[in-house]
Amino acid sequence: MPKASILVIEDDPDIRELVSFSLGKEGYAVSQAESGELGIESAMASTPDLVILDVMLPGMDGLETLRALKASPSLARVPVILASAKGEDPDVVAGLELGADDYMVKPYSPRVLVARVRTALRRRFQGSMDERDDEAVLSVSGISLDPDRHEIRAEGERVDLSATEFAILELFMRSPGRVYGRSSIIDAVKGRDYPVTDRSVDVQIVSLRRKLGSRGDSIETVRGVGYRFKEA
Repeated sequence: MPKASILVIEDDPDIRELVSFSLGKEGYAVSQAESGELGIESAMASTPDLVILDVMLPGMDGLETLRALKASPSLARVPVILASAKGEDPDVVAGLELGADDYMVKPYSPRVLVARVRTALRRRFQGSMDERDDEAVLSVSGISLDPDRHEIRAEGERVDLSATEFAILELFMRSPGRVYGRSSIIDAVKGRDYPVTDRSVDVQIVSLRRKLGSRGDSIETVRGVGYRFKEA
């Protein structure tokens, strides 16, 4: 079975070559683009399985590129990993809100890079976290979630979520009323010992609530503990 295809959008040629070499060693089919414009053109021509996107691109920056990718029906569900020189960069937070699935802080090791890529691709290809019941449509509080089709509807209207947002919502909807701490959410969605900050979880929750519209308040904050899904 062929390995997944990955598009690296990075203006620094040294970083671009290092990332491509590291992923190529793992058997991935890697393509490169040195700008946001060329990256979108490449993605449109041949839909990748995953995109690694530098935040600080000249011209069309990383956030503009991310918006364009997510606005395309054929690319909206492709996972995007942001790369930033600063872990708390407001652009990273904005990128997660726009639908990016993960981020890495430069400089990052090839081992971390490969681990992040494997996790993002596993979420993309598996689609559902619970293989015991991955064909059953979940319906709670006016929201329906179809793991098999990777489809969400709120009050009958389709909602487009990133892979990470989908996984969090599925986690909540499988156990309405259960309170999840931030670390529990990270463990369930990304795997144990995955290096993600509590702030990243909060950003994903804010984005998820916004996208669910009037049903966003189904996700409750339990002060000092975490979050739970309220069953109407």
